[in-house]
Amino acid sequence: MQTKLSRYAWFVLAWNVVVILWGAYVRATGSGAGCGAHWPLCNGEVVPRAPDAEMLIEFSHRATSGLALVAVALLAVWTWRAVAAGHPARKAAVASAVFIVVEALLGAGLVLFRLVARDESLARAMVMPLHLANTLVLLLCLTLTAHFLSGGAPVAWRGRTRTFGLLLTLLVLMIGVGKTGAIAALGDTLYPAASFLDGLKADLAPTSSLLLRLRILHPALGVAVGAMLVFGAAAVPLAASDRRGRFAKRAVVALAVVQVLLGFVNVWLLAPVWMQLTHLLVADLLWIALVLMAASALARPSAAVTSA
Repeated sequence: MQTKLSRYAWFVLAWNVVVILWGAYVRATGSGAGCGAHWPLCNGEVVPRAPDAEMLIEFSHRATSGLALVAVALLAVWTWRAVAAGHPARKAAVASAVFIVVEALLGAGLVLFRLVARDESLARAMVMPLHLANTLVLLLCLTLTAHFLSGGAPVAWRGRTRTFGLLLTLLVLMIGVGKTGAIAALGDTLYPAASFLDGLKADLAPTSSLLLRLRILHPALGVAVGAMLVFGAAAVPLAASDRRGRFAKRAVVALAVVQVLLGFVNVWLLAPVWMQLTHLLVADLLWIALVLMAASALARPSAAVTSA
């Protein structure tokens, strides 16, 4: 039976997914400079007066991000106090708190160094994938926290070298796809194409921006990793009684297929904002399902985990 703490942990995970989507909306609409080069204040004010649309979008993202930071900190403290020493949720919750602080610092750096809105610098192209990778690790930690608090057993990979290697490879490849996706999304924002053919020509032109020439990596890697996720998930052994793990396994296969299809639709439609957000949402859900499948596949046999 789920406790209040475990339900809260799942809520915090869902809230962070919403914050991530809103952050993508900020980037896609070019509203990252809505509060100027000020952080944590917005144009030097705690609450901006007479804000325009861009300022409202950026300020609301900061507000929801701030709430996420508080929520994760509360989750870490509550978990530390509620479960016994040695419980795997403790480490996962503390790691979540660490990575959300890093997430906030990366976001602050983007603003303070003006790597937002229409900025086309190499620095922004380097920080965005780093930001995305940290986001995925944060979601991993939050997912594991909720999983362990909901009765998930601690992981143990000794004696499961092949399964561990497969799952680690899939997780790393997913992060790689996410990084190329961050670059592709930035290219779509900065250099919108008039048509599919114009966009393809720009991707292949030697005189185009590096962001455009790198953009083609994402669909190519996305299809390859999508196929690996489908076949890799099928090869992951799970106990017949592990309902959460088996559900996550089916979700990985289904979401990987949907994600590849959405990627093609996104490219064909020239990456409208609503489609970018849908693509990102499915990517986050696929990542969460992959983490849950991995945690279930590597669960310590006959491990009893109880909450205080």
